[in-house]
Amino acid sequence: MLFFIDESDVMERCCTGAATTCRASVPHHHVLPFQLKDNFWEMGDTGPCGPCTEIHYDHKDVGRNAAALVNQGNPDVVEIWNLVFMQFNREADGSLCQLPQHHVDTGMGLERLLTVLQSKRSNYDTDLFTPLLDAIHRGSGRPPYQGLVGEADAGGVDMAYRVVADHVRTLSVCIADGVYPGMSGAELVLRHILRRALRFCSEVLHAPPGFLGSLVPVVVEILGDAYPDLKTETDRVISIINENENAFLSCLFRGRRIINRTLQQMDHSKVFPVEVAWGLHRNLGFPLDLIGLMLEENGVQLDIAALDQLAQEDAERKAPKQQEESSGMLLDVHSLAKLQQDGVPVTDDSPVFAYELGPDGNYVFNPCQATVLVLYKEGSLQKEVGGGQRCGVLLDRTCFYAEKGGQTSDQGYMVHHEQQDVLFPVVSVQVSGGYVIHEVIVSETLKAGDQVQLFVDETQRLACMVNHTATHLLNFALRQVLGDNIRQQGSQVTAERLRFHVSTKAPIKTEQLQEIEGVIQEIIKRNELVYTAEVAIQLTDGVQGLRKLDEVYPDLSRVVSVGVPVERLLVPESQDALHTSVELCCGTHLQHTGAIEDLTIISERQLVKGISYIVAVTREQARQARETGQFLAKEVDSLSVRVKQGGFSLNGAQKLSREVGLLTDMVENTAIPQALKRELHATLKTLQRVSNSAIRKQETKLAAEKVPNLLAKHSSQPVIIDTIPVESPSILMKVVNQLCDKRPGASVMLLSPQASGQVFCACQVSKSLLPVFSAADWALAVCTAMGGKAGGSGVVARGSGSTNNLQLVLTAALEYAKNKL
Repeated sequence: MLFFIDESDVMERCCTGAATTCRASVPHHHVLPFQLKDNFWEMGDTGPCGPCTEIHYDHKDVGRNAAALVNQGNPDVVEIWNLVFMQFNREADGSLCQLPQHHVDTGMGLERLLTVLQSKRSNYDTDLFTPLLDAIHRGSGRPPYQGLVGEADAGGVDMAYRVVADHVRTLSVCIADGVYPGMSGAELVLRHILRRALRFCSEVLHAPPGFLGSLVPVVVEILGDAYPDLKTETDRVISIINENENAFLSCLFRGRRIINRTLQQMDHSKVFPVEVAWGLHRNLGFPLDLIGLMLEENGVQLDIAALDQLAQEDAERKAPKQQEESSGMLLDVHSLAKLQQDGVPVTDDSPVFAYELGPDGNYVFNPCQATVLVLYKEGSLQKEVGGGQRCGVLLDRTCFYAEKGGQTSDQGYMVHHEQQDVLFPVVSVQVSGGYVIHEVIVSETLKAGDQVQLFVDETQRLACMVNHTATHLLNFALRQVLGDNIRQQGSQVTAERLRFHVSTKAPIKTEQLQEIEGVIQEIIKRNELVYTAEVAIQLTDGVQGLRKLDEVYPDLSRVVSVGVPVERLLVPESQDALHTSVELCCGTHLQHTGAIEDLTIISERQLVKGISYIVAVTREQARQARETGQFLAKEVDSLSVRVKQGGFSLNGAQKLSREVGLLTDMVENTAIPQALKRELHATLKTLQRVSNSAIRKQETKLAAEKVPNLLAKHSSQPVIIDTIPVESPSILMKVVNQLCDKRPGASVMLLSPQASGQVFCACQVSKSLLPVFSAADWALAVCTAMGGKAGGSGVVARGSGSTNNLQLVLTAALEYAKNKL
């Protein structure tokens, strides 16, 4: 048993009792003191932390004294249990402060404890892993797992067994829990885990495609009782793993092509462009170590320091976004503890829901009288804050909704009871431990005991109510159309729009989007009553069809039901909730669905496989989106008519292509119904193909007009080098292609000087001359001499540059060709 000891007084006081207790029940030579590095646990640079005790186990079990092997990396002496005495908080300046409440955080290694119980030397020898290892053996056809490590593990086969077994467990549990491989945060970590497992399956175990997903049922058999979601989500887990495998294999293929093309363009450089490597890793998910191996095979290096710099810059770019998402004034742990110790009551927020429909059909939000209890500024509780500052205001009661449950906070203002002409703008509202903190811009001095009157921004509050009730209807409609197997992954309600994240087995089809909107429109048209009631959480367990998230709810939770009184839902065996929207929700809602007026989905996409990100707007914004969509649809129809007429010149076809591109951008970046957006995109994609075909046809025609003169001029030469006037690099390339078609076996390079001073270059080399004579190398040599760039393959290439002596460039091009031939 290990405990922490430190020379400082504060630490010594903490640990003396622990050591005394341990030695009273455990032999003295089994109780070992260690320093900060080994026996003090911290979650990060700041935050809760504390000394810890650990239990280590000697697998040799021969009665020896293994004290000298503890914390030395010995595989036989391993930690199996850890107790952290969570009593300090590491401050930003590095100092330690006592936490207001002390806790013991216990961390037991399940697999390691199982090795002790089953008398095994390794986690992978326990029955948590052996069925998986056996399945890997059967599915891959590799030799049975032997538990070899290091040099004894020839080819790394046993390591591959361990990696795949461990990773498929992680993937299965995470995906079943709603965390899917993605591009940021935990999703990005899971993506890397998945791709690492796939690489070991393919490159070491030589397993067939789909092998990793085939192991999921074995994981379910082992862990399904402990993680019930594994049993219900088995098909989804397999599907997501297989989809990501297909995408990864495609990325590997594309990545290898990009690497090979870049290597061809490096002009004998031995350092691979770090921007290309980072792009492959960040955008395609191409493993950096695999990039390094491929470059090593070609005798090329990767600048690791520069790569680390790009990774750091990428992390810094994301940091502001994370800060924005967590913006708002929250109490720190010490201030929260001080309020609790002083007996300050939590904020009464019942006035938040004290709104009603007036006789004129408009909502009435009554002002709220409150008393300032304390002010919060720069991490400390204060009795008074002077004018011109920003601070948190804690009141005895409030009608301001604090940000929670996916709904943004109210805004508005408060006025001093004795100074009605002085406004204190409320910019955000947060809640910490039941205390509602109003972030306020203090116009004049504000102090504890002041009486204030609160006024919410009624327009903003009503818009949030509309969008929150609409979010519930969207959740219900999704289940109606897609089935009960979908799962809400998150939501965000603001005054402007609503966002909803939902796990789906497949992307939502256009006709399904239209059907979902239809379900919602029907409920809006019926102007259903919206019922709310606070209910004991245990009473909601038997409500069939009740939607709730996988989180802890308070003992009294708010039920929001559309069209059905809450008391009817609580009747035993009631099935009313199966046919309407019923959710546990702490947000503010309409009293009738008709006030939503209209809703349309303006965006639906899958940034992560299996999760649809939906954005919708309501009321006037929905009407505007529909009107804008109809306007764009007419523009697309008009363009279609012009395309069907045909008969374009090159300039006409190019102009048409530009118009299609501009209209495509407008459709993509304008808020219109998503179903219509997809239809317009499909039409515009067809129009773009037609216009591009017209451009190619005209370019081919113009190119053909240049060929006869060149053939006559260079009647029987194996290498043709010349200049011609053309409008674009693509026409120049087509002239080269047609020349080579007419003169098989010839190698051609054409240059075209432009009025701007730029010179286009295009070339083609006979395949029979490869690899001695490469078009990419030829174009690169010529364009580099003109201070430009070039690229392509061994057969065709093009580039550009600028020169005042075109004849000298032509001569150099010819000399290069002669030297190669």
